[in-house]
Amino acid sequence: MKFEDILKIIEIFEKSNLTELEIKIDEPKFKIKLSKNNQIQNQVIQIPQIPQIQNFQPIQKEEVIKEVKEEKKENIHIIKSPLVGTFYRAPSPGAEPFVKEGDFVKKGQVLCIIEAMKVMNEIESDVDGIVERILVENGKPVEYGQELFIIRLSS
Repeated sequence: MKFEDILKIIEIFEKSNLTELEIKIDEPKFKIKLSKNNQIQNQVIQIPQIPQIQNFQPIQKEEVIKEVKEEKKENIHIIKSPLVGTFYRAPSPGAEPFVKEGDFVKKGQVLCIIEAMKVMNEIESDVDGIVERILVENGKPVEYGQELFIIRLSS
């Protein structure tokens, strides 16, 4: 959901007679809860018509890749998962991630770990460049060939 859309929702809520409003969207996970005061009144509230947000659709991974490729039409490299397993950004819970978006990475540098059958497999960069996007959330399952990272190659 775009920041402008959230501001519109807040503006409409502030102008309404509502004291509380909660919006949940499952894909992608999004939740907003607004409250004008902490006391809930026992009254019937007529909910005003809220204008629909124009053209709202969740961003899909393919759209992110296409967007990055359009922004930087050249020098883009995609790191894909070499196996099925669970994606981890850090060597252990609570540790700093191996890389963050915007980090410069060298060929052979560890980007993440994929756990498969209780074996931790380090996934290394096969190019030098800058981590443009990380396409998988920490702790989520990945499939063989799934895109993990978008790297902008260094000149």
